[in-house]
Amino acid sequence: MLLELKLRPGIASLLGLGALLSVGCDRQKAAEPQGAGPAAPPARAAAPAASYPTGRLDRSHAGTAVPAAPFEDGEGRSTTLAEFRGRPLLLNLWATWCAPCVVEMPSLDRLAGREDGRVQVVAISQDLDGREAVDRFFARTGLANLEPFLDGDMALMTALRIGTLPTTILYDAEGREVWRMTGMAEWDGERARRLLAEAERVSPSAAR
Repeated sequence: MLLELKLRPGIASLLGLGALLSVGCDRQKAAEPQGAGPAAPPARAAAPAASYPTGRLDRSHAGTAVPAAPFEDGEGRSTTLAEFRGRPLLLNLWATWCAPCVVEMPSLDRLAGREDGRVQVVAISQDLDGREAVDRFFARTGLANLEPFLDGDMALMTALRIGTLPTTILYDAEGREVWRMTGMAEWDGERARRLLAEAERVSPSAAR
């Protein structure tokens, strides 16, 4: 069963192992002030991939088109998920204050490097504090393959009816949902490789 944590930034660093035993953060946390207290544990403090809990895989939304909600790219320009049509897309919704999100980000970054040119990996922050918090996180963790996308209004969470972070959704090349994972996962492992291959089976015409 998915465990949803309501993490406060001021105590996130005290949870340690407890954060790794959870797979998601409750959306309600997003309404709390994010500026106070120490930052969440840096990504380099994550447990080995073998100890990752498993998120909940959901196929009940299969076939649903990508939402039209706008968000910002790394340069602050408005864009939408429609801009990524043409190749399978792995969409990850996360936030800097969400400890499980922070834990899985390095594996998402490695996946983005490995799948470059085949599967697009787009991680979009839901931080209400805006770009400064996201840029600080990227600078601190040294993520090399992901772009600091931002949805400060949480428009995508609303459009997708998501209440837990992280949530990761796979879309095929035509922008149709294949599955979604609620909670964190090891994204550069063999299980993720098999799950990602489903987008190509759904869309045999996808660009390779």
